[in-house]
Amino acid sequence: MSNSDAIRDAHNAFARSSPFLADPSLHRDSEPSEDVYHFIAYMPINNTLYELDGLQPAPISHGQCTEEQFSENVLSVLQKRIGRYPDGEIRFNLLAMCRDLRVRMREVGDVEGLEREEDKRRAWRWENALRRHNFVGFAGELIKGVVREKIKKNEYDSWVKESMEKTKKLEEMKRARRAGVAGGDEMDTE
Repeated sequence: MSNSDAIRDAHNAFARSSPFLADPSLHRDSEPSEDVYHFIAYMPINNTLYELDGLQPAPISHGQCTEEQFSENVLSVLQKRIGRYPDGEIRFNLLAMCRDLRVRMREVGDVEGLEREEDKRRAWRWENALRRHNFVGFAGELIKGVVREKIKKNEYDSWVKESMEKTKKLEEMKRARRAGVAGGDEMDTE
């Protein structure tokens, strides 16, 4: 899969653009590890269930598996894999690849279903465009503009003081809430 330009381009298109240095602990070491963020695919190929993991030297066979048995067989493999992690672990997710629902909607003539699927894709395109954009520069310029206006109106000092007081109150509320939780008291969170 890593040799596919289309797959690599699609994957890299979702890399977060950031002017900040990334956490050095997130960089890959020379030795592959389970902690590296990557994709693993499970597929029934020639009546065998294979695990395709780019960090492994070759596909891993999980035994005989017809296309009809795939859902049941892959479930047990996934359960074993998830079972290796501590309870509550959330650093992985599962994505099922399936036929485009729009094709099915067109085949059965479901106009409303087709429109819902098209609406989803329009929303996805918008969200993906936002993910690809770096808003740090925009946010910085916006903050500079607000500060300039506050200074121009001679409101800067009072604005900062008011913000500090609000922050202090929020911190006090958090401390009180934590103390109440630690003491077993139930507190109103509104």
